[in-house]
Amino acid sequence: MLVSAISQGFLWAVLGLGIYMTYRILDFPDMTTEGSFPLGGAVCVAAINAGVSPIIATILGIGSGILAGLVTGLLYTKGKIPVILSGILVMSGLNSVILFVMKSPNLSLLNKPRIQDLFGFLHLPKYFDSVLLGLFVLFVIITLLISFFNTNLGQAYIATGDNENMAKSMGIKTDRMKILGLGLSNGVIALSGALIAQNDGYADVNKGIGVIVIGLASIIIGEVVFGNLTLLERLIAIVVGSVLYQLLILVVIKLNFDTTYLKIFSAIILSICLMIPQIKKALRLQTGFERKEE
Repeated sequence: MLVSAISQGFLWAVLGLGIYMTYRILDFPDMTTEGSFPLGGAVCVAAINAGVSPIIATILGIGSGILAGLVTGLLYTKGKIPVILSGILVMSGLNSVILFVMKSPNLSLLNKPRIQDLFGFLHLPKYFDSVLLGLFVLFVIITLLISFFNTNLGQAYIATGDNENMAKSMGIKTDRMKILGLGLSNGVIALSGALIAQNDGYADVNKGIGVIVIGLASIIIGEVVFGNLTLLERLIAIVVGSVLYQLLILVVIKLNFDTTYLKIFSAIILSICLMIPQIKKALRLQTGFERKEE
């Protein structure tokens, strides 16, 4: 189960990287995530069932997520609909899109090829193919993200999130940066959905419920554990945070808690992680008072 948890951590880390692009860099709480994640899985699984190769099916899943993000971006920047409401509208609409794509609430990959099968020639032990796939995908995404953020376009994207007014004064088209960011972010999130669906062997219309909590947990745990970091280190910290989160969930399962209520344990773990900075601050203050009294 340890190897399974680590492989899950790598695959879910892709979701964390996608959320990081909007939540931390653009300072944009994007609710589209809970729609683009299952959409990526649904498109990928439906394509594989239609005879498309797993690699092409995964790319189609990414494309569907990019389109979902672009719609949210257009609603927010051109339609002037509040940011959270834009995401919720697209998320709700995607539920029907997913049902249309799969023609049912869920779709299995039983006896169908999966992207993990590409490593079949290595004759790896169980779950190691998912570990290898996760490492490969994370290496590609992090390399592409670092390369992108070092371009003029990437710097304009970061500047938009840091200080939008200053970015506008420098001639940056901030609305275009937001649309671009939402498209790329949801493409990465849909990739995570496609990989998780292939790893689990099925896609489900309700699979997006609560995934924001899992993605945020990866980000927050990485930040709490490692503190201030460079951009590259921060992206790697999200991967480590995702693995640690899956290990914490494994501990919960090992303690024989009812997995039916797993999402509440996820919410509790994230809440504790979010409170750690305040707890640290409180402890430092307490220590200061103690020294003052001495």
